[in-house]
Amino acid sequence: MSLDPALRSRIESLLQANRVVLFMKGQPGMPQCGFSAKASGVLEDLGVEYAHVNVLADPEIREGIKVFGNWPTIPQLYVDGELIGGSDIIEQMAASGELSQLLGVPEPDRTPPQVTVTAAAAEKLRGALADTGNAALALSIDARFQPRFQIAPRNDNAIAVETQGLRIQFDPASARRANGITIDWVDDFRGQGLAIDNPNAPKPVQAITPAEADRQVRSGELVLVDVRPPEERAIASVAVPHRTFDGSGRLDLESLPKDTRIAFLCHRGGRSGQAAEEFRRKGFSNVLNVEGGIDRWAQEVDGSVPRY
Repeated sequence: MSLDPALRSRIESLLQANRVVLFMKGQPGMPQCGFSAKASGVLEDLGVEYAHVNVLADPEIREGIKVFGNWPTIPQLYVDGELIGGSDIIEQMAASGELSQLLGVPEPDRTPPQVTVTAAAAEKLRGALADTGNAALALSIDARFQPRFQIAPRNDNAIAVETQGLRIQFDPASARRANGITIDWVDDFRGQGLAIDNPNAPKPVQAITPAEADRQVRSGELVLVDVRPPEERAIASVAVPHRTFDGSGRLDLESLPKDTRIAFLCHRGGRSGQAAEEFRRKGFSNVLNVEGGIDRWAQEVDGSVPRY
């Protein structure tokens, strides 16, 4: 299949303008498929700057890039204009250190994590491996701290933990996220299955009252973010320092230390709850949602704020 010259020129221009380009489904903060999530996650973990192209938003690029590099699937990683491969190759190169070397970034820490496996979980896992020959367990933990177990071939070069007669292998990013975890087997109201307690996972979004948010903002303990658009803020706005998503506001917030205490505010708490959850998934560990939004703020904190 031939590629339209104009489309080829578009792709070449993208590759010439950016040393590292990931063609993916969705965006790094919101990937639309698991393979794209893996690929972007690897690059994020390495701390490398890269451009991304959401092929779902550009059908011409989605089909054209497959022809351009003679590679049938998405995602695709290009470095210096050369096709590196898809998510499996990206993960393999990251695990071996080859990708770090290619990109000129420090190799990831390969220290094995501290892992506790309970006797009940070990029994079930050994049973699962009983007829698999020379296999091991592979545990991956993505950027949202969602774990996934697989049975994989034993890899003597992998980051691994051996405990309770089990070998558990990790990629470098998962090894860092797994440090201190406890793997247990549960059989209760939740059903039967493995349960992982991970102290590194971001805490769930917490609720905060308008009065407490007001106090903490004034004392400098809390960053308050009003997620409403300018036209709503023009109707009613809080009289304490706060940030917005206007302009580069969202990017500025995303660049804050991940342990920054952040509370989100909207009209009545719905949109701010969604924004808070988005930032929690990005790795922020101290995220709150202002209960009742500015409507409750007007009732309980500042009666001069108009209600609408």
